[in-house]
Amino acid sequence: MTLLESGEMYLETILVLSQQKDHVRSIDVAEYMQFSKPSVSRAMGILKNGGYIGIDSLGHITLTDTGREAAERIFERHRILSEILMRLGVDEKTATEDACKMEHYISDTSFAAIKEHLKTHPITD
Repeated sequence: MTLLESGEMYLETILVLSQQKDHVRSIDVAEYMQFSKPSVSRAMGILKNGGYIGIDSLGHITLTDTGREAAERIFERHRILSEILMRLGVDEKTATEDACKMEHYISDTSFAAIKEHLKTHPITD
């Protein structure tokens, strides 16, 4: 199953919430993303069927290895792109919003080049 942008956003949200909470449930995802419960429920079903998440009998959502890998890849892109934009003088809100759009469309080649560039030109305070 190929992940679409929306699937990547859900996985990234589950990763972020799992770093903040002991257990992540669909309601947590809905509140965080400001989406309806039915939309989130449908998405969770798709992600579960795709092998990206597991849901236990209490409704706790966990990332599978495949899901965690995808979520961490997207989250890394989001974090690095946001930081670069802010260092270039973009305000945090705009940088975060733009990074959220860019993270789903930037090619692996371009992102790898950015990461390589940062090895010799690190982002420092």
